[in-house]
Amino acid sequence: MLQFRDIVTPVDCVITEGTTLKEAIEIIKKKKWNLLPVTDENRNIKGVFTRSGLYQMILDRLPLETTIESYIKKKSLTIRVDTPYHQIEEMVKTSKAGTGVVLDEEGKVMGLLTKTEMVLALLKSANTLKEQLETILRHSNIGVLMTDEDSQIIYANEAFSKITGRSIDSILSHQLGNVFPSLAISPQGHHHDEKYKSIIHLSSYETVNRKEGKIILFQDISEIEKMAEELQTVKKLKLTIETSLEHAYDGILMTDEKNIIKMVSPPLLELFDLEKAQVLHQDVDSVLPQLKLANVFKTETAEISDFNERKGIKYIVHRIPILKDGKVIGAIGKVMFRQLNEVSELFKRLQKAENKASFYHRQLQQTESARFTWDHILSEYPYMDKLKKSAAKAAKGRSTVLIRGESGTGKELFAHAIHNSSARSDGRFVIVNCAAIPEDLLESEFFGYEEGAFTGAKQRGKVGKFDLANGGTLFLDEIGDMSIALQAKLLRVLQEREFYRVGGNERIKVDVRIIAATNRNLEKMVKEGEFREDLYYRLNVISLNIPPLRERVHDVEHLTNKLMIELNSMLGTSITGISGKAKDALLQYSWPGNVRELRNVLERAMTFAEHGNIQTEDLPDYLISQVSEPLMQKNAGLAGDAELGAIKKAMIQANGNKAQAARLLGISRSGLYEKLKKYELSV
Repeated sequence: MLQFRDIVTPVDCVITEGTTLKEAIEIIKKKKWNLLPVTDENRNIKGVFTRSGLYQMILDRLPLETTIESYIKKKSLTIRVDTPYHQIEEMVKTSKAGTGVVLDEEGKVMGLLTKTEMVLALLKSANTLKEQLETILRHSNIGVLMTDEDSQIIYANEAFSKITGRSIDSILSHQLGNVFPSLAISPQGHHHDEKYKSIIHLSSYETVNRKEGKIILFQDISEIEKMAEELQTVKKLKLTIETSLEHAYDGILMTDEKNIIKMVSPPLLELFDLEKAQVLHQDVDSVLPQLKLANVFKTETAEISDFNERKGIKYIVHRIPILKDGKVIGAIGKVMFRQLNEVSELFKRLQKAENKASFYHRQLQQTESARFTWDHILSEYPYMDKLKKSAAKAAKGRSTVLIRGESGTGKELFAHAIHNSSARSDGRFVIVNCAAIPEDLLESEFFGYEEGAFTGAKQRGKVGKFDLANGGTLFLDEIGDMSIALQAKLLRVLQEREFYRVGGNERIKVDVRIIAATNRNLEKMVKEGEFREDLYYRLNVISLNIPPLRERVHDVEHLTNKLMIELNSMLGTSITGISGKAKDALLQYSWPGNVRELRNVLERAMTFAEHGNIQTEDLPDYLISQVSEPLMQKNAGLAGDAELGAIKKAMIQANGNKAQAARLLGISRSGLYEKLKKYELSV
């Protein structure tokens, strides 16, 4: 396209107020300009010195050495070089001045523009445009017919001849009405012509004589109909593919020859926590590099990936190239993760088939080693973060730690983590559940027994938990359930660091760190004489109170997301999320069984879920019934009613079986006994 600066005559000399008449005459003669732009030393415009001024100086018989200062015309036509082209055309049409001064973008004089130059430039541009237009019309599929102001045909192109079957020579210089009677009387606009199977568009243009000529365009509708049919077929195919993708069970993704994503299925988006807008029309290697779909563009063959894992869900990627004429024009990525349960089952069978001795050996090692660290204690509650830091500090010393909190809050996790971050982490971590062992066997469990100490005793005796934990940590869970008699013996071990086996006389020295845990009110038990005061103070050196889940509601969602990853891996399920209603139900529930209950509820829901997402109907009935009751609020009084209701429902569901009811509630059996006593329900 013609640029304004291309038609400007550059001013390559400097004319100032001090320029002499002789110098001005020489420049005008040499350059053949009608005027000279007068500037200061910085090329800022001061005015113009015209031929009229030059003639006047000669008539005034001024010497040739006279400066032109007094004959400079202060007002002049100036045009900036960045002025739009249409404005310049208008200025040329309306201005009486034959020449204008052109300024650059900074307002400095750069050249001159004459009407003659403008007209020649426009003529050149018009000729170029004419050639371009003729080339377009010659190769266009649209038929073109033009008439002059007398309706005489003056132009037709090859496409018109092809559409109408009329040769160009047979119609040129003929009247439009004689050749096409219907067109001569048709108003301007679009018309449909069945004879020529065309859409005809009539319009007018202004001729050189400022009269009206006509332009008629013929568009072959048969070609359009064919394209429309093909487009309709493509649309149907696209709709079919999109419908298939929407209802595909596995994740499916399709890319073009540039590996740009064109289609994607909802299951794939769910698995990778992506929105459709984040994925469509993006490079697949940028948004989903783990699929490695670009491989097929190099290999040009289909391939299957190894096992990968996402949110605890195992998946494999089937990469398929789309070939046309031996060239890869796209790729399909099929992410299979919902049919892999059978594979998971196979792995489980292989694990079960391992050597039993090896299996039990590993189990023994696990019972005598701490399996959890601080990273396993999941929370976004600020107090929990503070509690973990306090516990980590306590772990560095040797003092006894008492962990307090309701059943299911994670007391055992804290005990494991304290051991693992202590100087005794290489030693054994031995657990004794004081509520799970019958009281008459608890002493022998603690201290072991000598050969023949009592009827039924093993011939070689038994090593006690204190012996096993020597040099390590002994975790006494639910210590509030220990008998008064055993409390006295435990106190002696803590103070003297020595004990006697049952039926033995030998004093045995031990170096054991004690971590105790309870969900009972030890202070109240001390007052009522159920727990030794001296042992209480010996245990309560460092006390950690773990808050219940109902006091850290935001942790419910955080724990849900983390536990789902773990459970997917454990259960072999492929659950990618949870519905809004189901999530609201979890957030409203009071969780009397705390984190343990949440884990059990999620395990049940993920086992029952059929659509890849946990729905409300997948949650236990007792939970749904509680959160749906209008009186269910988060204050302490009503929370107790909810807990009572949950216990009653669990007992009904378990047909009175307390062990099963405790599992349904996600609490220990001793914890259930305590709550049955609390609410005066029949034991």
